[in-house]
Amino acid sequence: MGAIYRHNLPQSQGGQFLTDSGLETTLIFDNGLDLPCFASYPLLDSVSGRQTLRAYFERHLSIAADNSTGFVLEAPTWRASRDWGAQLGHSASDLERFNGAAIALLADIRGTAGAISPIVISGNIGPRGDGYRPDTAMSADEAEAYHAEQIKWFAATAADMVSAFTLSTVNEGVGVIRAASAAGIPSVVSYTTETDGRLPDGTPLGEAIEQTDMATAGAAAYFMVNCAHPDHFRAALETEATWLKRVWGVRANASRLSHAELDEAEELDPGNPAELGRDYARLKQMLPNLRVYGGCCGTDHRHVEAIADCCVHHQGPH
Repeated sequence: MGAIYRHNLPQSQGGQFLTDSGLETTLIFDNGLDLPCFASYPLLDSVSGRQTLRAYFERHLSIAADNSTGFVLEAPTWRASRDWGAQLGHSASDLERFNGAAIALLADIRGTAGAISPIVISGNIGPRGDGYRPDTAMSADEAEAYHAEQIKWFAATAADMVSAFTLSTVNEGVGVIRAASAAGIPSVVSYTTETDGRLPDGTPLGEAIEQTDMATAGAAAYFMVNCAHPDHFRAALETEATWLKRVWGVRANASRLSHAELDEAEELDPGNPAELGRDYARLKQMLPNLRVYGGCCGTDHRHVEAIADCCVHHQGPH
């Protein structure tokens, strides 16, 4: 646990950070876009696509400006790794270009964001398989080898860190962290949980974080939880365990539906933004280092506004 402040990320200095919401669900349900494989990175190939992404991020950045917080800009690259890219007909060189273009877009957005500070650029990594099902069960070595490719691409850009979201196994989290350490870039791992507060492979959330830290000598900058409603994992936080201090961020779903139900849903369930904001305020009481607030499936800028209203205070670090 002694490595928590190893990385010189602005998040390590305290303060509070907003981030974005459910990018892909917003693009599909609000913008009416078709995203095969739930991949947003192909939008980077067109002027209109880049404009759509820019408008999305700038809408969220305006909330940070209103609340005097920092912001974590997550690249639209959750599916921009080898296996998913192959399904979309993209080669490794194509994917390297897409990942680089994503960070370049975010760097440009950061450069025109005015007084919002600090803004951290994160290379976003998704699971090799389906994040809801541990169906691509890898060893830690296999996960490291797979994710090292995308992480090396990010390490050659202006990205400040990499974040792996919606991971469902400890081995994949360990692999990401090891690959990032080898590439010399800070890493964050975000696990998803089912309605029982356990990872999709059955591991309790707290055990997953403890096992990941043990296997990596605490090398991750911090951990997050994403793609689950607070009701699904709140009970897992009802403890005095040390691992709670390692959870610095939450990107929850607005919907209380299970992953299986979300997979089958044909309409968006946006939940209740104000209620979600209050749920985050409760999480903040349970997570002593919670400082990065955003949303996941079914959320949009309204949810981030509500979360900011309930959680952000202007007196600095808490």
